[in-house]
Amino acid sequence: MSKQLAELLLKERIITSPQFTEATTAAQTGKSHVRYLIEKKIVSESKLLHYLGHKYGIPSLNLSKFEIPPEVIRLIPADLARKCNMIPIQARADTLVVAVADPTFLGKVEDIKFRTKKNVEAVLTTFSAFDEAMSKHYGGASFVGAALENIKKDLKKSSDDGVSIELVQVHDIDPGTSEDDMPVISLVNGILSEGIRRGVSDIHVEPYEKRFRVRMRVDGTLVEVVQIPIEMKRAVVARLKIMSRMDIAESRVPQDGRIKLKSGGTEIDFRVSSMPTLFGEKIVLRMLNQSGLQLDLAKLGFEPEQMAAFQKGVFAATGMVLVTGPTGSGKTTTLYSALAALNKVSDNISTVEDPVEYNLEGVNQVQVNKDVGLTFASVLRTLLRQDPDIILVGEIRDFETMEVAVQAALTGHLVLSTLHTNDAPSTLMRLMNMGLEPFLAVAAINTIIAQRLLRSVCPQCKYEFPIPPQKLQELGFSAEQSSQIRSYRGKGCNQCGQSGYKGRIAIYEILDFSPTLKEMLLRGESLGEIKKQALKEGMKTLRSSALTKFAEGRTSLEEALSMTMEN
Repeated sequence: MSKQLAELLLKERIITSPQFTEATTAAQTGKSHVRYLIEKKIVSESKLLHYLGHKYGIPSLNLSKFEIPPEVIRLIPADLARKCNMIPIQARADTLVVAVADPTFLGKVEDIKFRTKKNVEAVLTTFSAFDEAMSKHYGGASFVGAALENIKKDLKKSSDDGVSIELVQVHDIDPGTSEDDMPVISLVNGILSEGIRRGVSDIHVEPYEKRFRVRMRVDGTLVEVVQIPIEMKRAVVARLKIMSRMDIAESRVPQDGRIKLKSGGTEIDFRVSSMPTLFGEKIVLRMLNQSGLQLDLAKLGFEPEQMAAFQKGVFAATGMVLVTGPTGSGKTTTLYSALAALNKVSDNISTVEDPVEYNLEGVNQVQVNKDVGLTFASVLRTLLRQDPDIILVGEIRDFETMEVAVQAALTGHLVLSTLHTNDAPSTLMRLMNMGLEPFLAVAAINTIIAQRLLRSVCPQCKYEFPIPPQKLQELGFSAEQSSQIRSYRGKGCNQCGQSGYKGRIAIYEILDFSPTLKEMLLRGESLGEIKKQALKEGMKTLRSSALTKFAEGRTSLEEALSMTMEN
């Protein structure tokens, strides 16, 4: 229908033919023609409203300043409102007033009449006001209803295939079985089960002055999933805090907790954090799914040369292997995969983490607790008295931890750890800035790995999107490669949540600390010179690794470029 409206605008010469073509191309990614034209300021919303009102003879209304009673919204269910692109705003004895942004949908008024048994009158509003009202009044209702429906289906078939979502009460919590508690319990369970279904990494429950929303991080990107009625804010936060064993009477300071659920026989942990904000407590849940943890080195995404360099460092008898990258770049998965490969009865493996995210059988895992003096450095010193062979340090954050970790690597132990730096060579400078002497770095470090996660093009809706060979050659591809590369994008579908991406792949930059590089570091050479030499010796940068994944058709060019810096 949006295309029909755009065609009308073209016919009336409100937009040009190239602009219509541009909007049609954008519509292939899931955005409607007219919304694209408004977003790009090709068409003014106010002028469009005036034109459509005159063209169709419909009165207009500023919907953003109109309060719709809840009993009116309940007259039309969410699925019908979306199908007809109409929202009810007022009801009288035998008449229902609906707001529309796109008058080409007026033909669907009969569906509303049939459902409500009322006469229907339409008023016109802007696209932005219409979208805001739909999100406010139908976003939450439709999502929660769908989530609860999924739970009911799971419970119904649980006797047949054992698939269900249930709370594993590993500690005593208030089950909340009173009649007043049930809507909140259903809502919270619906949010958690939806997070599990989507395979998200994080769930954000966020209070604002006039709204209360839930966002979920899917493949590294936050998307808004539901807006909850503001009246339920305190109850939802309290329920999550009860499930996490937090103090519900304390809302002035941050708290941490944990929730354990069972889905289809698989235990899923949620690490929960609360933070006081201006309009209430924000809750963030990090989902830790043991079954989703990939512990096979061969499946991590290393290219053959990178795998050889990584294994050379990890399977060394002593020394230090450092994995760097921002939060959420897959460092934990890489390190745990290395531990899984190293995990033998003949070796004593210990870790110090903050917090312990996954339980690894056969590995002694210690969680940092500053309140009782269990810091990275203090635990590390104790582990060195526990006859270790391999030690994993969750993160090197300060000089003290770095000093003990380096000493461990120099005294016959293999040490694995992480840092936050942009690329592999700059990790050396970061360590120097923390106070590490160059001669100690040369003696201790085996390998440095920098990594990122790129979103994969959705296999269900991907389509070929040609890129000019000249553009590819500017990025470093040869003329022959540029003519052979087939590039893809995702149109957006139900499988990928209309994003065009589904799942993620890792890219790596591995610095094998060769004798030449060690000599350069001892001579005090600059970071730029060290990086040049590393590239000469075959180091592949993150940008180069990302472009390789693009050339293989596994990600889009936009994703490859946006997630990496130029060489």
